[in-house]
Amino acid sequence: MFERFTRDARAVVKGAVEHCERTGAGTVEAEHLLLALLGQEGSRGASALAALGVADRKESMGRALAAARRRAGLSQAEADALAGLGIDVAEIVSRVEEVHGVGALSGDRGWWGGRRSFGRDAKDVLEKSLRIALAHRDRTIGDQHVLLALTARPGVPAEVLADHGVTYEGLVRVLYGGEGEAKAG
Repeated sequence: MFERFTRDARAVVKGAVEHCERTGAGTVEAEHLLLALLGQEGSRGASALAALGVADRKESMGRALAAARRRAGLSQAEADALAGLGIDVAEIVSRVEEVHGVGALSGDRGWWGGRRSFGRDAKDVLEKSLRIALAHRDRTIGDQHVLLALTARPGVPAEVLADHGVTYEGLVRVLYGGEGEAKAG
């Protein structure tokens, strides 16, 4: 599948691995793909994010992803649902971190070495990006398809993007307009 990836999409995958290594996570996850996308410049995905006004809010998105990682990967919607059941996720995080240190629930506890594998959610995003490219009759998979895939599936990356005004529908409008032809970038 990677032979169909553009240079920008390959850069996102490589960047995701680098983000994973920097945080000490054992596997590359969907959030690492989003962090790598936020670092892109001059690509179709970066152009789409800029068109949606996200260029100046990348740090805010990074903080939102870090907050979710501290909550053991729970989205804010999941934390809110648990709060409705009387479970205070912030209190649980606080108590665990009191005993085990800050970030204890993040899973970022170091790595033994070797090549990072891709977690199920990251693999799902990459597979979904292929399906999205095919649905739009695009011959290659670009970073814009990875971005679309992140918004098309539930989870923390989609929630963070939506909280910052980036939705699947908005991206399709920016990237393909009404005719289905590529626009941004």
